[in-house]
Amino acid sequence: MAESGSVGQRHHQVLIVGGGSGGITVASQLLRARPGLDVALLEPSSVHEYQSGWILAGAGLLPYEQTHRPEAAVIPGGASWIRDSAAVFEPEAHRVVTTAGATLSYDVLVVAMGLQLNWSAIKGLPDGLGSHGIVSNYSHPHIRATWEAIRSFRGGTALFTHPATPIKCGGAPQKVMYLADDIFQGTSGVGVNSRVIFCSALAKLYPVKAYNATVERIVARRGIETRLLHNLIEVRPEEQVAVFEVRSEGSEPALEEIRFDLLHVVPPMAAPDVVSHSPLAIEGPGGWVEVDKDTCRHKRFADVFALGDVSSLPTAKSLAAIRGQAPVLVANLLAFLDGAPLHARYDGYTACPLITSFHSVVMAEFDYDLQPVSSFLVDPTKERWSMFLIETRLFPWVYWHRVLKGRLHESRFLKPFKPLVRALGLARKEPCPEPRT
Repeated sequence: MAESGSVGQRHHQVLIVGGGSGGITVASQLLRARPGLDVALLEPSSVHEYQSGWILAGAGLLPYEQTHRPEAAVIPGGASWIRDSAAVFEPEAHRVVTTAGATLSYDVLVVAMGLQLNWSAIKGLPDGLGSHGIVSNYSHPHIRATWEAIRSFRGGTALFTHPATPIKCGGAPQKVMYLADDIFQGTSGVGVNSRVIFCSALAKLYPVKAYNATVERIVARRGIETRLLHNLIEVRPEEQVAVFEVRSEGSEPALEEIRFDLLHVVPPMAAPDVVSHSPLAIEGPGGWVEVDKDTCRHKRFADVFALGDVSSLPTAKSLAAIRGQAPVLVANLLAFLDGAPLHARYDGYTACPLITSFHSVVMAEFDYDLQPVSSFLVDPTKERWSMFLIETRLFPWVYWHRVLKGRLHESRFLKPFKPLVRALGLARKEPCPEPRT
């Protein structure tokens, strides 16, 4: 790994913009498939975050030190690291201009920049976050404070929100709520008198019918109030009031105010501005990189690929989705370099280990058709202790030692761990059993 931040002109066979989960996974798989390939990673951060571990760490289920490592430690050998960030995409000229003024040309571009959190889209939130009971597990600097606020909650109304936009880890707003409710009910101490409300801008608690039925049973069992089609648009911190735009069929949106003692906010999300303002972006909300849903290649620029949160791939934005997308992207990228047809296809597989308590997880897996799939040959709609152990004990190790190393697609690794590989979306999946009623 060579680190560089110099200004000038450089050319690489493959330029990957973004050194997060998607970028590192693709770089590793490319170099394992074709050693000697000229691969460069454009990434400004010196720290690599295992974002899937933030909730676990905040809730005391994973040591904080297991949620991050130096960026230099995860960049694969043979890749060049350019410590800079993209300022302008010029796909017609096959180049990227960096914030330091360097011009990077490429044979193939991979965009893996993740997404941005638009805190300012909610009036009053940027100044109120971290005070007056307003917290968010989506803000890395506020994770510890969020869980301290939950553990020290003395009762009243605890309000949890889900925005109207696509978000990373769509189940995370509910994960935080269920763990918080466990704490409120005295699972780890003396309970408090609480009223828990979940306000979601969506029309369902979960987009997949089978898992939605599970979630509805969970919130009913816990006595959680649900308010659907409620989009948070304003916070008045000193009054501890949240303002929602409420939609209903056949009528104009109305405003509803809810007073809170604790408010966990999930902000609206979109592609980074440098992407959404570029020729790479899809028309319409979000500004995602416009790619073919089957091949991960850009619809208008044949030498551009994208994956993960920044892409327009119509599936949940999750780490499991990246694990399914990366092998497809890599196979098609190498085929493109060789002048061969792009045969690899992504079926939309994604997964969300939905933590429903301090001892249970619903391993929600599904595809483009929003059909559940079972990687462990059990009914995936059920809460299970075994899935809790996999999410909290096994997956963090797999992330650092297999996913980022590009090793999960090797047959010698897959054979003894076939059930795990199926869970990661890298092998043929079976339809899930019919949920028991």
